[in-house]
Amino acid sequence: MKKFLLTAAAVLSLQLANAQTAAVTSAVMLHQKGTLDKAKAEIDKAVVNEKTKDNAKAWYYKGLIYMDMAGHPLYGKTVDPAQMSKEAYEAFSKVADLETKKKQYTDDANKRKEILQGNMYAYALNAGVDNYNNKKFNEAYKAYVEAASYKPQDTTAYLYAAYAAAGAEDFAAAKGMYNKLVDMKQASPAVYNQLLYIASVVDKNEKETLDIITKARAAYPDNRTFMLQELDLYLKAGKEQESMAKLDAAIAADPTNANLLTVKGNLLERTKKPEEALEAYKKAAQLDPTNFDAQYNLGVYYFNKGANLNNRANKMTLAEFQKNGKALQTEAKKYFTQALPYFEAAHKAKPDDKTNIQSLLKVYTALGRTADAKRMDTLLQ
Repeated sequence: MKKFLLTAAAVLSLQLANAQTAAVTSAVMLHQKGTLDKAKAEIDKAVVNEKTKDNAKAWYYKGLIYMDMAGHPLYGKTVDPAQMSKEAYEAFSKVADLETKKKQYTDDANKRKEILQGNMYAYALNAGVDNYNNKKFNEAYKAYVEAASYKPQDTTAYLYAAYAAAGAEDFAAAKGMYNKLVDMKQASPAVYNQLLYIASVVDKNEKETLDIITKARAAYPDNRTFMLQELDLYLKAGKEQESMAKLDAAIAADPTNANLLTVKGNLLERTKKPEEALEAYKKAAQLDPTNFDAQYNLGVYYFNKGANLNNRANKMTLAEFQKNGKALQTEAKKYFTQALPYFEAAHKAKPDDKTNIQSLLKVYTALGRTADAKRMDTLLQ
């Protein structure tokens, strides 16, 4: 029978390996006894040693020991529970990669990771709230992003991260967080409004602004604010026909909205359809007698009619004036009389509006109402 003798080097190597395996075993036993501080000391040595750093059992027990310490009524006071939970999660995450054959610890490690995710989400979210309340916006943003990494489908962390980024004036980061909510189809109208602010005011990007309002309209087709914002963008881009289609859709969705009808009146005026504009303004004023824009624009419509007739009379020769001038001036006064109640209603709605006060001054003067004209003149002083 042959006998094999180990060399001195081999014996030393075996002893070292056994020593480190013994460290894992010791950590397990100490964990079972409940002496978690000593168990932690043993497992910390094992996971960094060359012989056991790739040992799935070592990492599994590191996760278990750290997790139990974080939640222990006594040991938990000697450590940072959030940091311990995070390191436990990372330890459990290594187990599946190290157990390539027999999966002795992987299933339980994954179950414990799920438990830890909720804990770490709460720790990170609370850290974000504390930092945000203390105006440490950059730190708050990092904490919220970390929270989102534990619960990727939860919208709260993304939203809070966007707020923190905006607080730090990192609008690119804020936009990134808001867009995650858009991609998840979880963006509220407030989120779209923030994206619109960043695109239009901060970045001054007209194309991006239009893209955002298009998404907002698709997500909230009956939102009146988005309707008006979209219309305004189309008007600024000179797309009157597209604007009218959008506006008609908005009015169909909300037929009693006087503001929409007033906007339609403005648009019809821009497209050289004054009579249709007049009807839109009248409908708006009927729906809401306190609507300043509707009342004022009606007054302007009739005032301009009278002013044009007066201008024609003023340009006449003496002979022409003697023949037709008085009739034109009489007709002009009829239009000024029609304009007056609308300007007065607008003044009631907005007593301090200087443009309307000037219009009233002109109408009162044209109608020979000197005292009222002086009253308006005083308001302009």
